[in-house]
Amino acid sequence: MALTGLDIYKLLPKTNCKECGNPTCLAFAMALAASKTSLDKCPHVSEQAKETLGGASAPPIKLVKVGKSGYERELGDEVVLFRHDKAFFHPTCIAIEISDMLSGTELEAKVEKVNALAFERVGQTVSIDMIAVRNDSGNPDTFANAVKAVADKTCFATVLISEDPAAMEKGLAVIGSSKPLIYAATEANYEKIVELAKKYDCPLAVKGEGLDATAALVEKVAASYKELVIDIGTRNLSQALAEMTQIRRLAIKKRFRPLGYPVIAFTASDNPRDEIMEASVYITKYASVVVMKADEKSQILPLTALRMNIYTDPQKPSQVEPKVYQIGAVTKDSPVYVTTNFSLTYYTVEGEISGSKIPSYIIACPTDGTSVLTAWAAGKFNGEKIAEFLKACGIEDMVSHRNIVIPGYVAVIKGALEEKSGWKVTVGPAEASGLPAFAKAHFA
Repeated sequence: MALTGLDIYKLLPKTNCKECGNPTCLAFAMALAASKTSLDKCPHVSEQAKETLGGASAPPIKLVKVGKSGYERELGDEVVLFRHDKAFFHPTCIAIEISDMLSGTELEAKVEKVNALAFERVGQTVSIDMIAVRNDSGNPDTFANAVKAVADKTCFATVLISEDPAAMEKGLAVIGSSKPLIYAATEANYEKIVELAKKYDCPLAVKGEGLDATAALVEKVAASYKELVIDIGTRNLSQALAEMTQIRRLAIKKRFRPLGYPVIAFTASDNPRDEIMEASVYITKYASVVVMKADEKSQILPLTALRMNIYTDPQKPSQVEPKVYQIGAVTKDSPVYVTTNFSLTYYTVEGEISGSKIPSYIIACPTDGTSVLTAWAAGKFNGEKIAEFLKACGIEDMVSHRNIVIPGYVAVIKGALEEKSGWKVTVGPAEASGLPAFAKAHFA
């Protein structure tokens, strides 16, 4: 059970020195209980108090790292139930499963296909995060060979899936130094698997059978090893959703330590469409790793887009740098378009203008990362603001004309913009999809 602010206050020095940044020791205790500060901010706390309060100052969900330097993925360390309360920090890792029954050219082709699961979206490159090698053969040597073949062809963080300690030891002998996630310690094998995790200093997944059994098993394992990820063992989607939500609530609200670890989930359906739906549920509620079989770009792209949307700070919209962007081999006669610096808006416009094959300038006005209509409604995208940025961004020195295209949804600003800037304003299409035809009609 988590300590209350008053419980913590009783263990503090009560000097009210303010060196922690809080006006009183009581205020510091309340902040510590709410996970808004850390115990090391208090310079006068005793060693005995540190020992007692260590659990209170630790994050409710432990931070666990998987993979070698440069390709490392961080799991857990989340502090809220809902992203609008603060933010989610460590995006769900998508792992693609590879069976050790594959070999030779078939295995190489599979790994190459998985390596290619990377995408460009709103100016960022997104991809899968892990490869999970499963010991379907039941043979330790076959497993080790598959692990080596995969490791030779990819740099992704790896999940080693086998409940056989002998097979796991063979796999770890190949890539143990790259800190793979060991899956899994169960009630039947946890003593041997924990020893392997200690030997190779690798994170360990603990697999139970439901909430109670998982919590009990985690307590046994955590007594000697704490770099853990948990799997409740439930594969029914609705039940897994309920149990994973309970895990998050217990960890965040009740500080229930046996469940205060990142969660790994496995899709169960053999139908790719249903599998993607399962994975999307796990990404939203609250898996740190999702292991799946689907490996087509058309299947993975929607998941990476969903993940990007969820794991952005809702108080800091995704935005591009406000400036003039050149699309293609522009000249002084190239057309000029204006939009906001909201990433999704900008890259949608950029994509359509690139598709028109007509070199153009795009001015991304500073609107704090809001869309066209939102920025206009907030007074951040009007004639006066755009006119100011036209003078500041340098576009007047880049082109020989004074013609600009504005989004159709804000046609109402045309007069004010012409008056404030001296530029001739053309109202473009309301939707970005209309830009190629518009460009060819006006500038081809």
